[in-house]
Amino acid sequence: MRLAETKKNFRVAVMASRRPDSFDGLGYRGRDNPLYGPSYPVRSAGAPAELQHHHWVTTPPDIPGSRNLHPGDRTPQYDRPLGEPGGSGAGWDAPQPSVPPGEQLSRFAGFGIGLVSLFTENVLAHPCIVFRRQCQVNYHARCHHLSPFSTVPVMYSITKAQGVKSLWKGMGSTFIVHGITLGSEGIISEFTPLPRELPHRWSWKQLTGHLLLKGLTAVVALPFYCASLIETVQSDIVRDESSSGLLDCIREGLARLLGVGAPHSRRLLPLSCLLLPAALHAVLRYTVSSSVQRVVLWFHQRSRKPRADPSNPLDAYFPELVAAWLGALVADVVVFPLETALHRLSLQGTRTIIDATDGPVAAGTSGSPLVLPVNTQYDGFSDCLHAIRRKEGGAGFYRGFGALLAQYALHGALLAAARTLLRLLLLDGKSS
Repeated sequence: MRLAETKKNFRVAVMASRRPDSFDGLGYRGRDNPLYGPSYPVRSAGAPAELQHHHWVTTPPDIPGSRNLHPGDRTPQYDRPLGEPGGSGAGWDAPQPSVPPGEQLSRFAGFGIGLVSLFTENVLAHPCIVFRRQCQVNYHARCHHLSPFSTVPVMYSITKAQGVKSLWKGMGSTFIVHGITLGSEGIISEFTPLPRELPHRWSWKQLTGHLLLKGLTAVVALPFYCASLIETVQSDIVRDESSSGLLDCIREGLARLLGVGAPHSRRLLPLSCLLLPAALHAVLRYTVSSSVQRVVLWFHQRSRKPRADPSNPLDAYFPELVAAWLGALVADVVVFPLETALHRLSLQGTRTIIDATDGPVAAGTSGSPLVLPVNTQYDGFSDCLHAIRRKEGGAGFYRGFGALLAQYALHGALLAAARTLLRLLLLDGKSS
């Protein structure tokens, strides 16, 4: 016992002899000794050796809310209000300034504009997509519908005979195809060196890999795209609503890929014959759309006023939306002939029955719309192109082009309406 007590007293004496005179336990901050004042350097591995040996006593910073206090002391955050000089808010958790109402309006406006654009592109414009695809595969039709004014009466007659939902058929499958495309693109980019996004300064190798990724993504989604195309163009008169479901696109796509399921005609082309047109269509459309979008944004940057407010939604969001809209329009116009051939090859041999698209003739004599089977006999992609040009002429590649113009006219009109409404809201906000 005496030996242990002697060792304990010796350790206390040694520690006391090495402590500074102003050391007072856990509350020590070196306030009375100028050596440990605010100018005392932080102890680190790169500090001089004499400082590290001489000033061996260091303490943690004054952490707000720390409980290393003497009995009766309070946490510093209760001594001074937050945000005051020297209080706990200085340098640690100073409250962030509140978002001004103008910035909140800008964020809300940007979200609303993007939502309107997506809703118009994927929901409101779907009837135009349905009618355009029906015109592309209907090689029997006498009317090519090159103008948007000829498409409205036919769409109205189909809606009157089959109901409003007949023009929104296959919309769920298009969302599934978009999801499969995005998912496969992400998975392929994760397990391969193919870049999903191009940097600001790209090389030709990166560009080639990026376009190759787009082509591979289109190839992966091709079976499901064919199944979605059938759901989009097939007439509701012959559709069995009791056996149709939301996941039919996935089931039919897997059946087309594996070669199982309902028997098809002998004219059904294997997927290997569709790989080249599908990949070429996807890569070409993406290239044209991205190029036009970059050119439009470049011209906008060159012609922008120097006093343009970047926080203004009209200057921050609309240029990109307009560039994306114009890029998609130009790309769809360029690849329209290729898309016509791809859709005809995808439907060949599937025993699909579509609505007639010849205007008043589609109403028939008995008041019910006529339907037509798709009975093409192409041997491949090149044979399809030559056959369309030989039998239908150059206009045969642009069947349903008026529906495409109506689709983008509707999209552009809603963007213009959203811009006008946003300008009025901003003027009201500034006046108030």
